[in-house]
Amino acid sequence: MAKFALLIGVSEYQKELKPLPAAVNDVEAMRRVLVNPEMGGFAESDIEVLTNPQPQKIRDAIFQLFLANRQKNDLLLFYFSGHGIKDDRGKLYLSSCETHKEYGRLVKPSAIAANYLHENINDSRSQRQVIILDCCFSGAIAQGMTVKDDGNVDLQAQLGGKGRAILTSSSSTQYSFEQEDLELSIYTKYLVEGIETGAADKDEDGQISADELHEYARSKVQEASPAMTPKFYPVEEGHKIFLAKSPQDDPKLKYRKEVETRAEQSRGNISPIVLGILELKREELKLSPEEANTIKEEVLQPYRDYKRKLDKYEQDLRDAINQEYPFNENTKKDLKEYQQDLGLRDEDIASIEKRIIAPKQTEYQRQQQEEGKKLLQQIEAEKQRQEAETKKLQQQRGAERKKQEAEKLRQQQVREKSQSFSIIQTQQFEFETATIVNVKPGFFGIGKTCEINHSRKTAKYFTEELGNGVVLEMVEIPGGKFMMGTEDEEIERLVRKFHWNGYRREKPRHQVTVKPFFMGKYPVTQAQWKAVAALPKVNRNLKPEPSKFKEDDRPVERVSWYDAVEFCDRLSHFVKGRLSSLNTDIQYRLPSEAEWEYVCRAHTTTPFHCGETITGELANYRASLAFADEPKGECREQTIPVGQFPANAFGLYDMQGNVWEWCADDFHDSYQGAPTDGSAWVEQNNDNDNRCRVLRGGSWGDLPVYCRSAYRGSSFARSVNTHVGLRVVCVAVA
Repeated sequence: MAKFALLIGVSEYQKELKPLPAAVNDVEAMRRVLVNPEMGGFAESDIEVLTNPQPQKIRDAIFQLFLANRQKNDLLLFYFSGHGIKDDRGKLYLSSCETHKEYGRLVKPSAIAANYLHENINDSRSQRQVIILDCCFSGAIAQGMTVKDDGNVDLQAQLGGKGRAILTSSSSTQYSFEQEDLELSIYTKYLVEGIETGAADKDEDGQISADELHEYARSKVQEASPAMTPKFYPVEEGHKIFLAKSPQDDPKLKYRKEVETRAEQSRGNISPIVLGILELKREELKLSPEEANTIKEEVLQPYRDYKRKLDKYEQDLRDAINQEYPFNENTKKDLKEYQQDLGLRDEDIASIEKRIIAPKQTEYQRQQQEEGKKLLQQIEAEKQRQEAETKKLQQQRGAERKKQEAEKLRQQQVREKSQSFSIIQTQQFEFETATIVNVKPGFFGIGKTCEINHSRKTAKYFTEELGNGVVLEMVEIPGGKFMMGTEDEEIERLVRKFHWNGYRREKPRHQVTVKPFFMGKYPVTQAQWKAVAALPKVNRNLKPEPSKFKEDDRPVERVSWYDAVEFCDRLSHFVKGRLSSLNTDIQYRLPSEAEWEYVCRAHTTTPFHCGETITGELANYRASLAFADEPKGECREQTIPVGQFPANAFGLYDMQGNVWEWCADDFHDSYQGAPTDGSAWVEQNNDNDNRCRVLRGGSWGDLPVYCRSAYRGSSFARSVNTHVGLRVVCVAVA
């Protein structure tokens, strides 16, 4: 029977990962308490410490800890402090000093897969194992853990029960926070404190078990950083494995527990009366004032850290509002990241934001109202000017026909002018676009690469509040002209290459004029669908959760064309009357096929809005098959959350791939006779369920050729499948 420990701390990283100076301090602090004969009782020679090691060194040390001549009654302790990283499949890796990313993805050989640690743990003969992970996403390690048991275990009283205990600083989906002014990581700080002071011995039996140590650290962490939720995963009797001893009848420990109880009851706000009670307790235990004061300061420190973070967030929020309001998208993201870095929950900062933002929002709304009045005055002045011009024209020509034409022109100009003056209040956002500028096929087709240029652009948008924090972001699309469809020569090339005549549906190529409108920044998400499905019915029932691939931020799928129309009708009724003072309503509807292609192209004439071809780095489709000479990519076999790839030049995301999108038009075999004003091409009195409607954009399971800007798909209006969703258009209707 022996005790062995492996302590790993990684503080130095490649440029993609920020350094963690506290990590090397963490392992030294853990070593200090473990080798102390009055605490951990580990032999110095049985503890291996690795600071900033190479990945192979870590793998070898893990093997030695769990499998090198270990006996079933041995106690094994594995401790890691550093970055925990998830790959694009959600699998956990522990970092080394060489861990880095390329093209936004983790280079897996530079890190240690949790599966490797998992396998060595499960293969070990030892029946007492403690794993402590102070890193992001560390809770993911606990899945599938077992412990070997031959049915003949002689339990040692000083080691506690057999099994496994896993202590993690965060859940499987959560980041582990740091505190800049601490020498140790916050979770490790309180693990060490619980052992050093003996305060983790909750049942006062002289032994600190795994569950007692974790519960002490967890409670302290959440006093200082409430958003951080350390987790404990016992296997069999792992929660009762003893890690350290605690002093018996120690007056300092008794005083500490008294202070902790009082502090917990008052959330750290100890009253003068309680201070008097504690003073009597100090005298009873014969502690010096200095000793008692030191203990009080240590116990109250987490509460003070929490209060300091709230004060810092409040002051910095005030400074940010004084500099900019309303916040743009980047500032909102920065604020959320700042909140996470401080370890604060939404409910922790709700009162602060209400106190600071509400007055600013009131002032902003007042300014918007004043600007709206000025806008109306400008419109009225323009109306009067045009009326004068029309009257002059009537006098000059002296013909009733000219008078009527001028009046019609004047009314049209006033309507367009009122819309162009942004009846809908918008704000600006910045986004990234990507263009493929060079594809290199490599030697004998091996080692294909492509060069992608990234650039920043801006556009205007507004948000529609759908309730419960769900919003619909609508991007302003400028009007213009474009050539719709594909040239005959390119169509015939596609027919020869892909052996399908369906590409001839993309002709004749023709010019279309499109008026300004708003279009959804993303395909409609499952959260947005659920919010609108809860609104009053217009014509048909809607399933609140129709999708196969569940997640709020993924696009909704398995919705028919009729479901999509009902979604738009409910949304239109929901916002109806907002602009009643201007005799204007907001209407939500499906885009026409011409509007969809105009937006997707965003002034481009290439097959894809990103260039002559496409790659799996820019869209979710069957990237394992190539369109041209681009490198083959991953076929994800499912939808993914919206907005993961760069937008097109208009600021819209996922226009190509992820899900097909319904359009308002009936499907026609060619563009012969199609409208040229951007309107939907719909047959009169068409309620036939067997009629096909237009689909655009391709999906997660489609070939790249189907994701082209000009490609025309179709399906029965009543059909549903996992490849089809929708995106909405918004217009002002006089």
